[in-house]
This record gives sequence, structure tokens and C-alpha cells, in this order.
Amino acid sequence: LFGLMAATLVVFMRPAVDSWLAVRTRSALASDADHALRRMLRDVRVAVPNSIRTPGTQCFELVPTSGGGRFRKGYNFVNGGGAWVNPEVATSQFDVYNALSPLPAVGDWVVVDNQNPGDVYAGANRSAITAVSTPAASFGQHRLSINAMQFPLGYDGGRFTWVADSQKAVFYVCSGASSTLDGNGDAPGVLYRLKNYGFNASAPASCPSTVGADVLATGVRSCRFLYTANQGATQQSGFISLQVELTRRNETASLVLGAHVSNVP
Repeated sequence: LFGLMAATLVVFMRPAVDSWLAVRTRSALASDADHALRRMLRDVRVAVPNSIRTPGTQCFELVPTSGGGRFRKGYNFVNGGGAWVNPEVATSQFDVYNALSPLPAVGDWVVVDNQNPGDVYAGANRSAITAVSTPAASFGQHRLSINAMQFPLGYDGGRFTWVADSQKAVFYVCSGASSTLDGNGDAPGVLYRLKNYGFNASAPASCPSTVGADVLATGVRSCRFLYTANQGATQQSGFISLQVELTRRNETASLVLGAHVSNVP
């Protein structure tokens, strides 16, 4: 009798248990893939305009910002005092109209009018913050002192962004992705987030080393990152497509996320 009951449990219960375990694995995979894609998308949405660089479909680089605002321009306050930007001379400090939250710190970077990817990486329109102070209320919310920099001539947008020195540029790298599974049915690839390596003036020709990078997802079967800077009639409407496929215990989840990229400096 007990043998019959055991056989019945094996025949009827085992498939139900296996099915439940498979559903749980797929749910966890979908959650992990969704988390990874949303983390990448968050950086894309706050990136310095025109800072995305893609050496291949397995990685991409960008410069995430931590905030930004509008600076005072000299011709608005010729006789008003305070600190403003005069594009005809190098600027070492300027007042900010809006409240910055969080506040930038000394050593963080101010970026203005990034029209080309190479500019922010090479430092043509990027300068380190040397002090953060509060001006008179009639001048603005904050006053940022920077290493003297010539602001781009002809730029009238009055906008700036600031980049945390603790992060600088960021690389997302899909390493070792393959459809060849190990003995447990897991894919071998890993999705990394590499940060705080500085700014490389030269455009990357290949994906970088992932030594010291943060692990974003494991069990990666495949990745595909595609970026088009000129999705529409103008460069202001870029588009990025992010695809990640994860496999564990012979179960697979694949997610694709696409987003428009604002490239207006």
C-alpha cells in the first residue's frame, strides 16, 4: 500500500513540483532582467546629452549626470553684480538660478553644451568645481566656482549639468554571454557596470576590462545594445534598444527595452 502511494506521488506530484520550480525560476529571471534594463535606462535618461558611445553590441559608454540647472548670462545683468557667464572670456564662477538637490561637491564636474561625444570625454566643455557657495538672493540660489573655462561660443541655452567625480563615465559590459550552458543549466555570461575609471578622450574601439566592475546580472545568455544618435530628422531624437536574455536551470527569460534619448544640450 505504501509502495503504491509512493509511486502515485512520484508520477503525479513530481511534474507539478517541477512545474512550480520552473515558474519560480522564470519569474526570478524576468525580475533580474527587468532590474538590469531599468538600471541601464536610468543612466541613459540622465546622461550628458550626446555622451553615449558604442564600440559594439555588447557594451556602451555614457556619462550620467547628478543634476543640472541654468546659469546666469552676463548680458542679462550687465550692471547687476554677482557672477555670470561671459562667453567672450574664461569663466571661473557663475550663479545658478535654480536650487540644486543634491548639491555638487568640490571635485565634481560642470559640463556645458555637449554637442559631440568626444567633447565631454576630452574635457573641452568640462571643468572641475572648486567651491560651492551661496550668493545674495537677488543673484541666484547657488554660486559655483570652477577651474577657469571658456564656455562654448554661440551657446545661448544657459543650461549646465554636473557629473559626480565619484562616478565619472560609466561602461555597461556584457561579458562571456553564450548559449552553451553549464552542468546546472546556467548561462555563463555576466552583465557588468564599470564606473570611476575616469574620462577617456579617445572613442573606445572595444569593450573594456571588467576588473573592479559591479555585477548587474548573472546567467546571461545573450545581450544586444543598439544606439542610433539620429533616429529622427535631427540629432535631438536618439534611440537606444537594450536586450538581455538570462538562462538558469534550463529556463530562459528575454526582455527588450527601447527608449528615446534626449540629446539637447
